[in-house]
Amino acid sequence: MNTRISLQNRTALVTGAARGIGAACAQALARAGAEVAVNDLAASAESDALVASIAAEGGKAWFLPFNVADSAAVKAGIAEAAARMGRLDILVNNAGIRQDGIAMSMSDEQWRMVLEANLDGVFFCCRAALGLMRKQGGSIVNISSVAAFAGSAGQANYSAAKAGVVGLTRSLALEYGGRGIRVNCVAPGIIATSMTEGLKPEFKDELARRIALGRFGLPEEVAQAVLFLASDMASYISGATIHVNGGGYPA
Repeated sequence: MNTRISLQNRTALVTGAARGIGAACAQALARAGAEVAVNDLAASAESDALVASIAAEGGKAWFLPFNVADSAAVKAGIAEAAARMGRLDILVNNAGIRQDGIAMSMSDEQWRMVLEANLDGVFFCCRAALGLMRKQGGSIVNISSVAAFAGSAGQANYSAAKAGVVGLTRSLALEYGGRGIRVNCVAPGIIATSMTEGLKPEFKDELARRIALGRFGLPEEVAQAVLFLASDMASYISGATIHVNGGGYPA
């Protein structure tokens, strides 16, 4: 049996891919041979560097700006991706934001902004991609969070949105399995990204002590789970959630 993951002749779109987990996912998919549309709100030095890095390794990537929380923009963006690449085989829904605060003082705007980006955006992207994938099948990987399962104080909006992503994933897996479309989730724990860089060292140490492996995860470690689910190696996996949290939340 061939145990090397190959995505040759496949096409992929990764949302929120300019940095962090999204960038690692785009790089992993490209290294496996896929052509990758790198999405973010707008071009930046980070997105330019990612596309250039993939090209330097012999891969194929290009930048595609749109706001996942804007239904019309998503529809147009995913149509452009399919037109440029010929088809869409893989969608990774990674884009998301945080607006933290305790529930009693959380504003309507903070609540809605996070739900719109982290849940509505996943639905909009899935809906647009499903219309294309039903012609030939495909794989959708949604990025949830350990917060969907364990909760997170000060992040009621984020936790609710990420839990919604898990439920959405399961429903779509049931609806579209007959079309050859697999829909799965990856739920990262605490990952070393720009979101954790600003934490105080003593708080980082305290968080790390709660994790069985004793450290934060790396974006590349999340990307490997995404790569697996996107590939034919996971051909009989759908509606599942893979937890990548170092044992911080055994599941």
